Amino acid sequence: MQQGLSLIELLIVLAVTGILAAIAYPSYNDQLRRAARSEVVGLLHDAALRLERHRVLTGQYAEGEPALPVGNRYYRLQVQRDSDTFKLRARRLPGALMAQDRCGDFQLDQAGVRSNPGAVGDSEHCWGS
Repeated sequence: MQQGLSLIELLIVLAVTGILAAIAYPSYNDQLRRAARSEVVGLLHDAALRLERHRVLTGQYAEGEPALPVGNRYYRLQVQRDSDTFKLRARRLPGALMAQDRCGDFQLDQAGVRSNPGAVGDSEHCWGS
């Protein structure tokens, strides 16, 4: 009666596990990137709604400081605003998962114009539409 695994059987199990990991890891990273993009788009829309609400209350974007989200672990939100306009930009953080993302940074203005500065190729899919 044989006890345990032989060396060859163990090597076969390790090879199969390595192949499965090599296939699954890129797909897993892609799902993480999609989730991070969805989250930052939500943050931008939330910040835009807060600025619009602030404009309704004060008559302009520049007066006062509405509480805006600062970002997440992959992006930092920046806002440029004057009395009649604003531009929200989510910049990628260096060294994070999204640092080399093909969608680049995310930008949204008061007219709802969306753009992706630094994007590689078509960026329409980046906003989830």
